[in-house]
Amino acid sequence: MANEKEDVPIEKAAAAHIEGSSDTKEAKIANQAEHETTLWQALKENKKAALWSAIISLTIIMEGYDVGLIYQFFAYPSFAETFGQYDASTDSYQVSGPWQAGLANGANCGIIIGGFLNGFLSARYGYKKVILWSLFFMNWFIFLPFFSQTPQVLLVGQILCGLTWGVFATTGPAYASEVCPLALRGYLTCYVNLCWAIGQLIAAGVLYGLLDLRGQWSYRVCYALQWVWPIPLFIIILFGPESPWYLIRNDRVEDAYKALKKLDNKGEDSHRRTIAQIMHTLKIEESMESGSSYFDCFRGTDRRRTEVVCMTFAGQVLSGSTFAYGPTYFFQQAGISTDKSYQIAVGGTGVAFVGTVISWFLLSKFGRRTLYVGGLAIDCLILLIVGILASASESSGAKWGQAALCLLWLFVYSSTVGPICYTIISETSSLRLRAKSVCLSRNIYNITQIIANIIEPYLINPTEANLKGETAYFWFATAFCALVWAFFRLPECRGRTYEELDVMFHQKVPARKFAKYQVDAYDNELTGKE
Repeated sequence: MANEKEDVPIEKAAAAHIEGSSDTKEAKIANQAEHETTLWQALKENKKAALWSAIISLTIIMEGYDVGLIYQFFAYPSFAETFGQYDASTDSYQVSGPWQAGLANGANCGIIIGGFLNGFLSARYGYKKVILWSLFFMNWFIFLPFFSQTPQVLLVGQILCGLTWGVFATTGPAYASEVCPLALRGYLTCYVNLCWAIGQLIAAGVLYGLLDLRGQWSYRVCYALQWVWPIPLFIIILFGPESPWYLIRNDRVEDAYKALKKLDNKGEDSHRRTIAQIMHTLKIEESMESGSSYFDCFRGTDRRRTEVVCMTFAGQVLSGSTFAYGPTYFFQQAGISTDKSYQIAVGGTGVAFVGTVISWFLLSKFGRRTLYVGGLAIDCLILLIVGILASASESSGAKWGQAALCLLWLFVYSSTVGPICYTIISETSSLRLRAKSVCLSRNIYNITQIIANIIEPYLINPTEANLKGETAYFWFATAFCALVWAFFRLPECRGRTYEELDVMFHQKVPARKFAKYQVDAYDNELTGKE
Protein backbone atom coordinates (compact mmCIF):
# COMPACT_ATOMS: atom_id res chain seq x y z
CA MET A 1 0.00 0.00 0.00
CA ALA A 2 2.85 2.34 0.79
CA ASN A 3 4.28 1.94 -2.71
CA GLU A 4 0.91 2.74 -4.29
CA LYS A 5 0.67 5.97 -2.33
CA GLU A 6 4.16 6.97 -3.38
CA ASP A 7 3.32 6.34 -7.05
CA VAL A 8 0.58 8.95 -7.18
CA PRO A 9 2.77 12.05 -6.73
CA ILE A 10 5.20 10.72 -9.34
CA GLU A 11 2.41 10.28 -11.88
CA LYS A 12 0.97 13.70 -11.14
CA ALA A 13 4.39 15.29 -11.44
CA ALA A 14 5.02 13.56 -14.76
CA ALA A 15 1.62 14.66 -16.04
CA ALA A 16 2.21 18.23 -14.94
CA HIS A 17 5.62 18.28 -16.62
CA ILE A 18 4.21 17.14 -19.93
CA GLU A 19 1.12 19.29 -19.79
CA GLY A 20 3.24 22.33 -19.01
CA SER A 21 5.63 21.95 -21.93
CA SER A 22 5.68 21.30 -25.65
CA ASP A 23 8.67 19.03 -25.36
CA THR A 24 9.33 18.31 -29.02
CA LYS A 25 12.76 16.92 -28.14
CA GLU A 26 11.25 14.22 -25.92
CA ALA A 27 8.72 13.36 -28.62
CA LYS A 28 11.48 13.09 -31.22
CA ILE A 29 13.44 10.69 -29.01
CA ALA A 30 10.32 8.51 -28.69
CA ASN A 31 9.81 8.62 -32.45
CA GLN A 32 13.41 7.61 -33.11
CA ALA A 33 13.16 4.79 -30.58
CA GLU A 34 10.08 3.42 -32.37
CA HIS A 35 11.97 3.29 -35.67
CA GLU A 36 15.00 1.59 -34.09
CA THR A 37 13.13 -1.01 -32.02
CA THR A 38 13.18 -4.51 -33.50
CA LEU A 39 10.20 -6.85 -33.52
CA TRP A 40 11.48 -9.07 -30.71
CA GLN A 41 12.61 -6.14 -28.61
CA ALA A 42 9.20 -4.52 -29.02
CA LEU A 43 7.47 -7.76 -28.06
CA LYS A 44 9.65 -8.14 -24.98
CA GLU A 45 9.05 -4.57 -23.81
CA ASN A 46 5.38 -4.41 -24.79
CA LYS A 47 4.11 -7.94 -24.21
CA LYS A 48 1.33 -6.64 -21.96
CA ALA A 49 0.14 -4.28 -24.70
CA ALA A 50 0.17 -7.16 -27.19
CA LEU A 51 -1.77 -9.33 -24.73
CA TRP A 52 -4.47 -6.73 -24.04
CA SER A 53 -4.79 -5.99 -27.75
CA ALA A 54 -5.19 -9.71 -28.44
CA ILE A 55 -7.84 -10.03 -25.71
CA ILE A 56 -9.90 -7.09 -27.01
CA SER A 57 -9.76 -8.55 -30.52
CA LEU A 58 -11.09 -11.90 -29.24
CA THR A 59 -14.55 -10.32 -29.25
CA ILE A 60 -14.38 -10.44 -33.06
CA ILE A 61 -14.46 -14.25 -32.86
CA MET A 62 -18.17 -13.91 -32.02
CA GLU A 63 -18.82 -11.95 -35.21
CA GLY A 64 -16.82 -14.37 -37.34
CA TYR A 65 -18.63 -17.29 -35.71
CA ASP A 66 -22.17 -16.04 -36.29
CA VAL A 67 -21.55 -14.70 -39.79
CA GLY A 68 -20.08 -18.12 -40.54
CA LEU A 69 -23.23 -19.73 -39.13
CA ILE A 70 -25.85 -17.85 -41.11
CA TYR A 71 -24.17 -18.43 -44.47
CA GLN A 72 -23.58 -22.12 -43.78
CA PHE A 73 -27.11 -22.58 -42.36
CA PHE A 74 -28.62 -22.03 -45.80
CA ALA A 75 -27.24 -25.43 -46.79
CA TYR A 76 -28.16 -27.02 -43.43
CA PRO A 77 -31.10 -29.47 -43.82
CA SER A 78 -32.82 -28.89 -40.45
CA PHE A 79 -32.44 -25.10 -40.73
CA ALA A 80 -33.94 -25.12 -44.23
CA GLU A 81 -36.88 -27.22 -42.99
CA THR A 82 -37.67 -24.70 -40.22
CA PHE A 83 -37.09 -21.42 -42.04
CA GLY A 84 -37.49 -22.43 -45.69
CA GLN A 85 -40.03 -23.94 -48.07
CA TYR A 86 -40.19 -27.16 -50.03
CA ASP A 87 -38.86 -26.88 -53.59
CA ALA A 88 -40.21 -29.63 -55.86
CA SER A 89 -37.59 -29.01 -58.55
CA THR A 90 -34.76 -29.99 -56.18
CA ASP A 91 -36.85 -32.29 -53.92
CA SER A 92 -35.52 -30.44 -50.87
CA TYR A 93 -36.26 -27.56 -48.54
CA GLN A 94 -34.75 -24.24 -49.57
CA VAL A 95 -34.56 -20.87 -47.83
CA SER A 96 -35.81 -18.55 -50.57
CA GLY A 97 -33.51 -16.04 -52.22
CA PRO A 98 -35.21 -13.02 -50.58
CA TRP A 99 -35.00 -14.56 -47.10
CA GLN A 100 -31.38 -15.61 -47.67
CA ALA A 101 -30.62 -12.00 -48.52
CA GLY A 102 -32.70 -10.72 -45.60
CA LEU A 103 -31.18 -12.98 -42.95
CA ALA A 104 -27.64 -12.45 -44.22
CA ASN A 105 -28.18 -8.69 -44.30
CA GLY A 106 -29.97 -8.46 -40.94
CA ALA A 107 -26.73 -8.78 -39.04
CA ASN A 108 -25.03 -6.35 -41.42
CA CYS A 109 -27.74 -3.74 -40.82
CA GLY A 110 -27.17 -4.09 -37.09
CA ILE A 111 -23.41 -3.92 -37.57
CA ILE A 112 -23.76 -0.69 -39.56
CA ILE A 113 -25.81 0.95 -36.81
CA GLY A 114 -23.52 -0.41 -34.08
CA GLY A 115 -20.41 0.71 -35.92
CA PHE A 116 -21.80 4.18 -36.54
CA LEU A 117 -22.75 4.58 -32.87
CA ASN A 118 -19.36 3.26 -31.78
CA GLY A 119 -17.69 6.16 -33.58
CA PHE A 120 -19.45 8.53 -31.18
CA LEU A 121 -19.43 6.35 -28.07
CA SER A 122 -15.75 5.35 -28.18
CA ALA A 123 -14.67 8.94 -28.73
CA ARG A 124 -16.69 10.05 -25.71
CA TYR A 125 -16.51 7.13 -23.25
CA GLY A 126 -13.44 5.21 -24.42
CA TYR A 127 -12.98 1.79 -25.98
CA LYS A 128 -13.09 -0.12 -22.71
CA LYS A 129 -16.46 1.08 -21.40
CA VAL A 130 -18.18 0.69 -24.75
CA ILE A 131 -16.96 -2.86 -25.28
CA LEU A 132 -17.97 -3.87 -21.74
CA TRP A 133 -21.51 -2.60 -22.25
CA SER A 134 -21.65 -4.34 -25.64
CA LEU A 135 -20.68 -7.67 -24.06
CA PHE A 136 -23.41 -7.17 -21.45
CA PHE A 137 -26.13 -6.59 -24.06
CA MET A 138 -24.78 -9.35 -26.32
CA ASN A 139 -25.44 -11.88 -23.57
CA TRP A 140 -29.17 -11.02 -23.69
CA PHE A 141 -29.57 -10.59 -27.43
CA ILE A 142 -28.51 -14.21 -28.06
CA PHE A 143 -31.85 -15.41 -26.66
CA LEU A 144 -33.71 -14.22 -29.77
CA PRO A 145 -31.98 -16.35 -32.42
CA PHE A 146 -31.80 -19.26 -29.97
CA PHE A 147 -35.59 -19.41 -29.47
CA SER A 148 -36.65 -18.21 -32.93
CA GLN A 149 -39.20 -20.30 -34.85
CA THR A 150 -39.80 -17.98 -37.78
CA PRO A 151 -37.47 -16.10 -40.12
CA GLN A 152 -38.97 -12.82 -38.88
CA VAL A 153 -37.89 -13.41 -35.26
CA LEU A 154 -34.51 -14.70 -36.40
CA LEU A 155 -34.07 -11.52 -38.46
CA VAL A 156 -34.73 -9.32 -35.41
CA GLY A 157 -32.22 -11.37 -33.41
CA GLN A 158 -29.62 -10.98 -36.16
CA ILE A 159 -30.09 -7.21 -36.21
CA LEU A 160 -29.79 -6.81 -32.43
CA CYS A 161 -26.74 -9.06 -32.19
CA GLY A 162 -25.31 -7.10 -35.11
CA LEU A 163 -25.36 -3.93 -33.00
CA THR A 164 -22.76 -5.43 -30.65
CA TRP A 165 -20.75 -7.01 -33.46
CA GLY A 166 -20.47 -3.56 -35.01
CA VAL A 167 -18.78 -2.39 -31.82
CA PHE A 168 -16.47 -5.40 -31.61
CA ALA A 169 -15.46 -5.23 -35.28
CA THR A 170 -14.46 -1.57 -35.10
CA THR A 171 -12.92 -1.52 -31.61
CA GLY A 172 -10.40 -4.32 -32.20
CA PRO A 173 -8.29 -2.72 -34.95
CA ALA A 174 -8.58 0.81 -33.50
CA TYR A 175 -7.47 -0.30 -30.02
CA ALA A 176 -4.60 -2.40 -31.39
CA SER A 177 -3.30 0.48 -33.51
CA GLU A 178 -3.22 2.80 -30.49
CA VAL A 179 -1.74 0.61 -27.74
CA CYS A 180 0.90 -1.23 -29.80
CA PRO A 181 4.23 0.31 -30.90
CA LEU A 182 5.25 0.65 -34.54
CA ALA A 183 7.07 -2.71 -34.67
CA LEU A 184 3.99 -4.63 -33.44
CA ARG A 185 1.26 -2.54 -35.04
CA GLY A 186 0.94 -4.52 -38.27
CA TYR A 187 0.93 -7.90 -36.56
CA LEU A 188 -1.70 -7.07 -33.94
CA THR A 189 -4.02 -5.42 -36.46
CA CYS A 190 -3.65 -8.46 -38.76
CA TYR A 191 -4.52 -10.59 -35.73
CA VAL A 192 -8.05 -9.16 -36.00
CA ASN A 193 -8.50 -11.18 -39.19
CA LEU A 194 -7.14 -14.26 -37.40
CA CYS A 195 -9.90 -13.87 -34.79
CA TRP A 196 -12.43 -13.69 -37.61
CA ALA A 197 -10.96 -16.87 -39.11
CA ILE A 198 -11.05 -18.61 -35.72
CA GLY A 199 -14.73 -17.74 -35.39
CA GLN A 200 -15.49 -19.17 -38.81
CA LEU A 201 -13.38 -22.27 -38.12
CA ILE A 202 -15.34 -22.93 -34.93
CA ALA A 203 -18.63 -22.37 -36.78
CA ALA A 204 -17.71 -24.76 -39.59
CA GLY A 205 -16.51 -27.41 -37.13
CA VAL A 206 -19.63 -27.16 -34.97
CA LEU A 207 -21.93 -27.28 -38.00
CA TYR A 208 -20.21 -30.34 -39.41
CA GLY A 209 -20.28 -32.06 -36.01
CA LEU A 210 -24.03 -31.50 -35.68
CA LEU A 211 -24.91 -32.31 -39.29
CA ASP A 212 -26.41 -35.70 -38.40
CA LEU A 213 -28.38 -34.36 -35.44
CA ARG A 214 -32.03 -34.13 -36.48
CA GLY A 215 -34.49 -31.45 -35.47
CA GLN A 216 -34.14 -27.86 -34.34
CA TRP A 217 -31.41 -28.58 -31.77
CA SER A 218 -28.97 -29.15 -34.62
CA TYR A 219 -28.85 -25.38 -35.19
CA ARG A 220 -29.99 -24.18 -31.76
CA VAL A 221 -26.86 -25.64 -30.18
CA CYS A 222 -24.84 -23.51 -32.59
CA TYR A 223 -26.50 -20.35 -31.30
CA ALA A 224 -26.24 -21.48 -27.66
CA LEU A 225 -22.46 -21.77 -27.96
CA GLN A 226 -22.30 -17.99 -28.33
CA TRP A 227 -22.94 -17.71 -24.59
CA VAL A 228 -19.46 -19.12 -23.98
CA TRP A 229 -17.79 -15.78 -24.80
CA PRO A 230 -19.41 -12.67 -23.26
CA ILE A 231 -19.09 -13.31 -19.51
CA PRO A 232 -15.41 -14.47 -19.41
CA LEU A 233 -14.35 -11.65 -21.75
CA PHE A 234 -16.30 -9.10 -19.68
CA ILE A 235 -14.48 -10.15 -16.50
CA ILE A 236 -11.03 -10.07 -18.13
CA ILE A 237 -11.49 -6.77 -19.99
CA LEU A 238 -12.79 -5.16 -16.79
CA PHE A 239 -9.16 -5.12 -15.57
CA GLY A 240 -7.69 -3.92 -18.88
CA PRO A 241 -6.20 -0.48 -19.65
CA GLU A 242 -7.80 2.23 -21.73
CA SER A 243 -5.96 3.55 -24.81
CA PRO A 244 -3.46 6.29 -23.82
CA TRP A 245 -4.27 8.09 -27.07
CA TYR A 246 -7.95 8.31 -26.09
CA LEU A 247 -7.05 9.53 -22.61
CA ILE A 248 -4.77 12.29 -23.88
CA ARG A 249 -7.31 13.34 -26.52
CA ASN A 250 -9.64 13.90 -23.58
CA ASP A 251 -7.06 15.78 -21.46
CA ARG A 252 -6.54 12.90 -19.00
CA VAL A 253 -2.75 12.87 -19.03
CA GLU A 254 -2.37 11.41 -15.56
CA ASP A 255 -4.66 8.49 -16.48
CA ALA A 256 -2.67 7.99 -19.69
CA TYR A 257 0.49 7.65 -17.63
CA LYS A 258 -1.20 4.96 -15.50
CA ALA A 259 -2.43 3.16 -18.62
CA LEU A 260 1.11 3.03 -20.03
CA LYS A 261 2.29 1.32 -16.85
CA LYS A 262 -0.22 -1.46 -17.59
CA LEU A 263 0.87 -1.72 -21.22
CA ASP A 264 4.67 -2.05 -21.10
CA ASN A 265 7.70 -2.70 -18.92
CA LYS A 266 9.43 0.60 -19.64
CA GLY A 267 10.32 3.20 -17.05
CA GLU A 268 9.03 6.65 -16.23
CA ASP A 269 11.31 8.40 -18.74
CA SER A 270 10.01 6.27 -21.60
CA HIS A 271 6.40 6.90 -20.57
CA ARG A 272 7.01 10.64 -20.46
CA ARG A 273 8.47 10.57 -23.97
CA THR A 274 5.61 8.44 -25.29
CA ILE A 275 3.05 10.89 -23.93
CA ALA A 276 5.04 13.77 -25.42
CA GLN A 277 4.98 11.98 -28.78
CA ILE A 278 1.21 11.49 -28.57
CA MET A 279 0.69 15.15 -27.69
CA HIS A 280 3.01 16.20 -30.51
CA THR A 281 1.03 14.12 -33.02
CA LEU A 282 -2.24 15.65 -31.87
CA LYS A 283 -0.67 19.10 -32.09
CA ILE A 284 0.30 18.46 -35.73
CA GLU A 285 -3.29 17.49 -36.50
CA GLU A 286 -4.54 20.62 -34.76
CA SER A 287 -2.24 22.72 -36.94
CA MET A 288 -3.83 21.08 -39.97
CA GLU A 289 -7.26 22.01 -38.64
CA SER A 290 -8.23 18.37 -38.25
CA GLY A 291 -11.61 18.15 -36.49
CA SER A 292 -13.17 15.16 -34.77
CA SER A 293 -16.67 14.77 -36.26
CA TYR A 294 -17.89 12.41 -38.99
CA PHE A 295 -18.12 15.43 -41.32
CA ASP A 296 -14.40 16.09 -40.78
CA CYS A 297 -13.66 12.69 -42.35
CA PHE A 298 -14.62 14.28 -45.67
CA ARG A 299 -12.76 17.57 -45.30
CA GLY A 300 -9.27 18.59 -46.36
CA THR A 301 -6.57 15.91 -46.34
CA ASP A 302 -8.82 13.61 -44.30
CA ARG A 303 -11.02 13.14 -47.38
CA ARG A 304 -8.24 11.20 -49.09
CA ARG A 305 -7.55 9.16 -45.96
CA THR A 306 -11.25 8.30 -45.72
CA GLU A 307 -11.26 7.19 -49.35
CA VAL A 308 -8.31 4.87 -48.68
CA VAL A 309 -9.77 3.18 -45.59
CA CYS A 310 -13.26 2.82 -47.08
CA MET A 311 -12.14 1.45 -50.43
CA THR A 312 -9.62 -0.87 -48.79
CA PHE A 313 -12.33 -2.38 -46.59
CA ALA A 314 -14.85 -2.56 -49.45
CA GLY A 315 -12.17 -4.39 -51.42
CA GLN A 316 -12.65 -7.40 -49.16
CA VAL A 317 -16.16 -7.84 -50.57
CA LEU A 318 -15.31 -6.77 -54.11
CA SER A 319 -12.56 -9.40 -54.20
CA GLY A 320 -15.27 -12.10 -54.21
CA SER A 321 -15.51 -13.08 -50.55
CA THR A 322 -19.31 -13.52 -50.68
CA PHE A 323 -18.83 -16.17 -53.35
CA ALA A 324 -15.61 -17.92 -52.35
CA TYR A 325 -15.09 -17.38 -48.60
CA GLY A 326 -18.05 -19.45 -47.30
CA PRO A 327 -18.88 -21.51 -50.38
CA THR A 328 -20.79 -24.43 -48.79
CA TYR A 329 -24.05 -23.44 -50.50
CA PHE A 330 -22.23 -22.95 -53.81
CA PHE A 331 -20.67 -26.41 -53.50
CA GLN A 332 -24.12 -27.94 -52.97
CA GLN A 333 -25.59 -26.18 -55.98
CA ALA A 334 -22.57 -27.33 -58.01
CA GLY A 335 -23.56 -30.92 -57.23
CA ILE A 336 -21.28 -31.79 -54.30
CA SER A 337 -23.04 -33.64 -51.45
CA THR A 338 -23.98 -31.86 -48.21
CA ASP A 339 -21.53 -33.95 -46.18
CA LYS A 340 -18.65 -33.28 -48.56
CA SER A 341 -19.57 -29.59 -48.79
CA TYR A 342 -19.24 -29.16 -45.03
CA GLN A 343 -15.99 -31.12 -44.97
CA ILE A 344 -14.59 -28.71 -47.54
CA ALA A 345 -15.94 -25.77 -45.51
CA VAL A 346 -14.13 -26.97 -42.38
CA GLY A 347 -10.96 -27.40 -44.40
CA GLY A 348 -11.47 -23.94 -45.90
CA THR A 349 -11.68 -22.22 -42.54
CA GLY A 350 -8.52 -24.06 -41.53
CA VAL A 351 -6.89 -22.70 -44.68
CA ALA A 352 -8.02 -19.19 -43.69
CA PHE A 353 -6.43 -19.62 -40.26
CA VAL A 354 -3.12 -20.80 -41.71
CA GLY A 355 -3.18 -18.06 -44.35
CA THR A 356 -3.56 -15.34 -41.73
CA VAL A 357 -0.63 -16.71 -39.73
CA ILE A 358 1.46 -16.75 -42.92
CA SER A 359 0.49 -13.10 -43.50
CA TRP A 360 2.53 -12.19 -40.39
CA PHE A 361 5.66 -13.54 -42.06
CA LEU A 362 4.81 -11.83 -45.35
CA LEU A 363 4.26 -8.59 -43.45
CA SER A 364 7.89 -8.54 -42.35
CA LYS A 365 9.11 -8.98 -45.94
CA PHE A 366 6.69 -6.93 -47.99
CA GLY A 367 4.77 -3.68 -47.65
CA ARG A 368 1.05 -3.35 -47.04
CA ARG A 369 0.43 -2.04 -50.56
CA THR A 370 2.41 -4.87 -52.19
CA LEU A 371 0.47 -7.56 -50.33
CA TYR A 372 -2.93 -5.98 -50.92
CA VAL A 373 -2.45 -5.28 -54.63
CA GLY A 374 -0.72 -8.61 -55.24
CA GLY A 375 -3.43 -10.53 -53.41
CA LEU A 376 -6.18 -8.86 -55.42
CA ALA A 377 -4.39 -9.65 -58.68
CA ILE A 378 -4.06 -13.37 -57.86
CA ASP A 379 -7.66 -13.62 -56.62
CA CYS A 380 -8.85 -12.02 -59.87
CA LEU A 381 -7.10 -14.71 -61.87
CA ILE A 382 -8.51 -17.52 -59.71
CA LEU A 383 -12.09 -16.25 -60.07
CA LEU A 384 -11.70 -16.05 -63.83
CA ILE A 385 -10.50 -19.66 -63.98
CA VAL A 386 -13.42 -20.83 -61.78
CA GLY A 387 -15.85 -19.20 -64.21
CA ILE A 388 -14.15 -20.77 -67.23
CA LEU A 389 -14.27 -24.23 -65.62
CA ALA A 390 -17.97 -23.82 -64.86
CA SER A 391 -18.68 -22.81 -68.46
CA ALA A 392 -16.54 -25.51 -70.01
CA SER A 393 -17.85 -28.61 -68.26
CA GLU A 394 -20.35 -29.94 -65.73
CA SER A 395 -18.34 -33.07 -65.04
CA SER A 396 -17.44 -34.21 -61.54
CA GLY A 397 -13.81 -33.29 -62.17
CA ALA A 398 -14.74 -29.73 -63.14
CA LYS A 399 -16.86 -29.34 -59.99
CA TRP A 400 -14.04 -30.53 -57.74
CA GLY A 401 -11.67 -28.27 -59.65
CA GLN A 402 -13.88 -25.30 -58.81
CA ALA A 403 -13.93 -26.37 -55.15
CA ALA A 404 -10.13 -26.61 -55.08
CA LEU A 405 -9.78 -23.18 -56.69
CA CYS A 406 -12.14 -21.66 -54.10
CA LEU A 407 -9.84 -23.02 -51.39
CA LEU A 408 -6.84 -21.56 -53.22
CA TRP A 409 -8.66 -18.22 -53.46
CA LEU A 410 -9.32 -18.41 -49.73
CA PHE A 411 -5.66 -19.08 -48.96
CA VAL A 412 -4.48 -16.13 -51.06
CA TYR A 413 -7.16 -13.85 -49.60
CA SER A 414 -6.35 -14.88 -46.02
CA SER A 415 -2.63 -14.29 -46.60
CA THR A 416 -3.04 -10.86 -48.17
CA VAL A 417 -6.24 -8.87 -48.68
CA GLY A 418 -8.09 -10.13 -45.60
CA PRO A 419 -5.61 -9.41 -42.79
CA ILE A 420 -3.67 -6.57 -44.43
CA CYS A 421 -6.91 -4.61 -44.76
CA TYR A 422 -7.13 -4.22 -40.96
CA THR A 423 -3.57 -2.91 -40.80
CA ILE A 424 -4.22 -0.37 -43.55
CA ILE A 425 -7.45 1.03 -42.07
CA SER A 426 -5.86 1.28 -38.62
CA GLU A 427 -2.75 3.13 -39.80
CA THR A 428 -4.16 5.45 -42.44
CA SER A 429 -6.70 7.47 -40.46
CA SER A 430 -5.70 10.49 -38.38
CA LEU A 431 -5.59 10.08 -34.58
CA ARG A 432 -8.42 12.52 -33.91
CA LEU A 433 -10.67 10.65 -36.35
CA ARG A 434 -9.38 7.13 -35.62
CA ALA A 435 -12.54 5.71 -34.03
CA LYS A 436 -14.89 7.38 -36.53
CA SER A 437 -12.72 6.55 -39.54
CA VAL A 438 -12.50 2.85 -38.64
CA CYS A 439 -16.26 2.77 -37.99
CA LEU A 440 -16.98 4.55 -41.25
CA SER A 441 -14.79 2.19 -43.26
CA ARG A 442 -16.41 -0.81 -41.61
CA ASN A 443 -19.85 0.55 -42.48
CA ILE A 444 -18.85 1.01 -46.11
CA TYR A 445 -17.73 -2.62 -45.99
CA ASN A 446 -21.09 -3.64 -44.53
CA ILE A 447 -23.08 -1.66 -47.10
CA THR A 448 -21.04 -3.31 -49.84
CA GLN A 449 -21.62 -6.66 -48.15
CA ILE A 450 -25.38 -6.05 -48.03
CA ILE A 451 -25.42 -5.35 -51.77
CA ALA A 452 -23.36 -8.49 -52.35
CA ASN A 453 -25.70 -10.52 -50.14
CA ILE A 454 -28.65 -9.37 -52.23
CA ILE A 455 -26.93 -10.17 -55.52
CA GLU A 456 -25.28 -13.50 -54.64
CA PRO A 457 -28.43 -15.53 -53.74
CA TYR A 458 -30.12 -14.49 -56.97
CA LEU A 459 -27.07 -15.44 -59.02
CA ILE A 460 -26.56 -18.85 -57.44
CA ASN A 461 -29.94 -20.00 -56.04
CA PRO A 462 -31.54 -22.82 -58.12
CA THR A 463 -34.91 -21.02 -57.91
CA GLU A 464 -33.37 -17.82 -59.35
CA ALA A 465 -30.58 -17.36 -61.97
CA ASN A 466 -28.90 -20.67 -61.05
CA LEU A 467 -25.51 -19.64 -62.49
CA LYS A 468 -23.56 -21.95 -60.15
CA GLY A 469 -19.82 -21.59 -60.83
CA GLU A 470 -20.35 -18.98 -63.54
CA THR A 471 -21.16 -16.56 -60.70
CA ALA A 472 -17.36 -16.20 -60.47
CA TYR A 473 -17.38 -14.04 -63.63
CA PHE A 474 -19.32 -11.34 -61.82
CA TRP A 475 -16.93 -11.30 -58.86
CA PHE A 476 -13.94 -11.31 -61.21
CA ALA A 477 -15.23 -8.01 -62.62
CA THR A 478 -15.65 -6.41 -59.18
CA ALA A 479 -12.26 -7.69 -58.01
CA PHE A 480 -10.59 -6.24 -61.09
CA CYS A 481 -12.15 -2.82 -60.37
CA ALA A 482 -10.80 -2.98 -56.81
CA LEU A 483 -7.37 -3.92 -58.17
CA VAL A 484 -7.27 -0.90 -60.50
CA TRP A 485 -8.20 1.44 -57.64
CA ALA A 486 -5.60 -0.05 -55.29
CA PHE A 487 -2.81 0.22 -57.86
CA PHE A 488 -3.33 3.95 -58.35
CA ARG A 489 -4.65 5.11 -54.97
CA LEU A 490 -3.40 2.89 -52.14
CA PRO A 491 -0.34 4.37 -50.32
CA GLU A 492 2.37 2.39 -48.50
CA CYS A 493 2.31 3.11 -44.74
CA ARG A 494 4.83 0.51 -43.62
CA GLY A 495 7.37 1.81 -41.09
CA ARG A 496 5.70 5.21 -40.68
CA THR A 497 4.75 6.76 -37.36
CA TYR A 498 1.47 8.63 -37.10
CA GLU A 499 3.24 12.02 -37.11
CA GLU A 500 4.97 11.16 -40.38
CA LEU A 501 1.74 9.98 -41.99
CA ASP A 502 0.01 13.21 -40.96
CA VAL A 503 2.70 15.24 -42.70
CA MET A 504 2.77 13.06 -45.84
CA PHE A 505 -0.98 13.24 -46.34
CA HIS A 506 -0.84 17.00 -45.75
CA GLN A 507 1.84 17.24 -48.45
CA LYS A 508 -0.41 15.22 -50.83
CA VAL A 509 2.34 12.72 -51.59
CA PRO A 510 1.25 10.45 -54.51
CA ALA A 511 0.30 6.93 -53.44
CA ARG A 512 3.08 5.23 -55.41
CA LYS A 513 5.74 7.52 -53.86
CA PHE A 514 4.82 6.92 -50.22
CA ALA A 515 7.29 4.06 -49.74
CA LYS A 516 10.42 6.10 -50.59
CA TYR A 517 9.31 9.54 -49.42
CA GLN A 518 11.55 11.13 -46.79
CA VAL A 519 9.97 13.24 -44.08
CA ASP A 520 10.94 14.71 -40.71
CA ALA A 521 7.92 15.50 -38.59
CA TYR A 522 10.06 17.38 -36.05
CA ASP A 523 12.59 19.60 -37.85
CA ASN A 524 9.92 20.87 -40.20
CA GLU A 525 6.55 19.35 -39.48
CA LEU A 526 4.85 20.12 -42.76
CA THR A 527 7.61 19.53 -45.30
CA GLY A 528 9.29 16.51 -46.75
CA LYS A 529 11.30 15.37 -49.72
CA GLU A 530 11.74 12.35 -51.91
